[in-house]
Amino acid sequence: MYKSILVPTDGSAVSRRTIKDAVLLAKKLGARMTGFYVGPVYHTELFPDFVPPDLMSPEQHEKSVKRAAERYLGEIKKAAAANKVTCTCYYIISDTPAHAIVQAASKYRCDLIFMGSHGRSGLTKLLLGSQTSKVLSESRIPVLVHR
Repeated sequence: MYKSILVPTDGSAVSRRTIKDAVLLAKKLGARMTGFYVGPVYHTELFPDFVPPDLMSPEQHEKSVKRAAERYLGEIKKAAAANKVTCTCYYIISDTPAHAIVQAASKYRCDLIFMGSHGRSGLTKLLLGSQTSKVLSESRIPVLVHR
């Protein structure tokens, strides 16, 4: 069956619930887990006559993403350790989270992506889409969507 499961997280409640079930699946299958977080790219909107006083520097942004990654991925590591599941974690900064998730699955030789759904439906889903939908359309390996 599956030997290596990629578990992307964004730190949301949906992701936290997904982590618990991903760990249980990995334990039952004897699979290893790879936790993965995609942080946002640094963007600024500057106006010639105005610089916001609380503007974050690129270095501060990078530190902020690293702290978030450590916190979110720490939840995966802790859950995996409690269930004696082998787990490694990585993070990246990208404007295209879905693409980064699919690339990570390939890079870390995962044979399943186990991710949460944000439950968007109807017009919101049509207009905004979701990272899960994008991963589903781009991935060449199975994607298990946790509701």
